[in-house]
Amino acid sequence: MRLIIRSDYNEVSEYIATYVKDRIIEFNPTHERPFVLGLPTGSSPIGLYKNLVKFHRNGELSFKHVVTFNMDEYVGLPRDHPESYHSFMWHHLFKHIDIDPNNVNILNGNAEDLSEECAKFEEKMKEVGGVELFIGGIGPDGHIAFNEPGSSLMSRTRVKTLAYDTILANSRFFDNDINKVPRMALTVGVGTVMDAREVAIIITGAHKAFALAKCIEEGVNFMFTVSAIQLHPKALIVCDEDATLELHVKTVKYFKSIEHVIKNLIGAENVGLQGNVKKYPSPEVTPTREAFYNLPFKR
Repeated sequence: MRLIIRSDYNEVSEYIATYVKDRIIEFNPTHERPFVLGLPTGSSPIGLYKNLVKFHRNGELSFKHVVTFNMDEYVGLPRDHPESYHSFMWHHLFKHIDIDPNNVNILNGNAEDLSEECAKFEEKMKEVGGVELFIGGIGPDGHIAFNEPGSSLMSRTRVKTLAYDTILANSRFFDNDINKVPRMALTVGVGTVMDAREVAIIITGAHKAFALAKCIEEGVNFMFTVSAIQLHPKALIVCDEDATLELHVKTVKYFKSIEHVIKNLIGAENVGLQGNVKKYPSPEVTPTREAFYNLPFKR
């Protein structure tokens, strides 16, 4: 697992957006072989989406051969409701880019048969070859999508009853009226996310520091469903400094030192996007051990 630490939300958003752009370009998608991207909603990815829109407008990135699957949707909320995740995604991303609307997949919370809707969603992912990169955010209690504490780590896309704390927290989007908040949602499962060939999680803010610590410094636990990422062969977490407040100092130093090694000893040009070493640097271009240990490692 890789942990990338940046100073604030804006830098986190820029990093993850650049990463997504570079992954799509490197993949070189076509109509027959699209890049399949899993996407979240909520406050965490808004900066990501702003940067992706900017890349598209600047001519740096096309979504013509990108297929997307969103993590979740409320049950019973009209898709044109301002707080539906359909509305969220079209407002923040889809209407600003060149994605084919037929390549956008969002769960239908108004389907006549919700269980069948979830099964079809899983099947569609398989039909397009599986998700290449699933991006997610988390809640302060460490849940990913609507896989709240206690959710099975093998869970698949399903109907989920929301916890009271989640309903209460989401009431801020519904005029602070708890009675307007949907009680159920459709959500991908933890197992669904883990099936992706790569998973990237955005974690920002001091209010999520406890969840980050549980995620990477303790064991896999279904009470903190994001901790399942420890078992993924290609996992990336991008966080800000505030989110590291509950981590041990040595943990922060360790992950920062990995970045220093790549930049100053191996060379970023010798490392692939997913952290794989493409070429070992020659000794004559490698800094001395003394020079490396004089590099600043800030908390």
